Amino acid sequence: MKKAIELYNLDDLDNAFKCLERAHILGQSYILPHTRSHYWMFKIGLKRSDVREIVGQVTRMIASVLFSKIWVPLGNTGGANVNPLKPMPIPKDLQKILDDVDDLPTENRKQK
Repeated sequence: MKKAIELYNLDDLDNAFKCLERAHILGQSYILPHTRSHYWMFKIGLKRSDVREIVGQVTRMIASVLFSKIWVPLGNTGGANVNPLKPMPIPKDLQKILDDVDDLPTENRKQK
């Protein structure tokens, strides 16, 4: 998240968004980090005047508060360019991080 915000402040929105997608994968099982990744994607949508991203992130922010602890589509990158219910492959470097998290629900550790 820190790198994404730094890039956002430098107006490097493409790379900021890529960092946010990775942060989304890591944080989607936790309400605050999950919602925060969508909030910053929303801010990028505003800066770009991207109506699809803006609307998509508003709905995703609401869903992140309601569903982060219940069910998440593992590996989903969180942008409005992807189906919000679609599980996606988790990059190997991120999977290693998720494997080491103690409080992550078992069903949110690996794709089945």
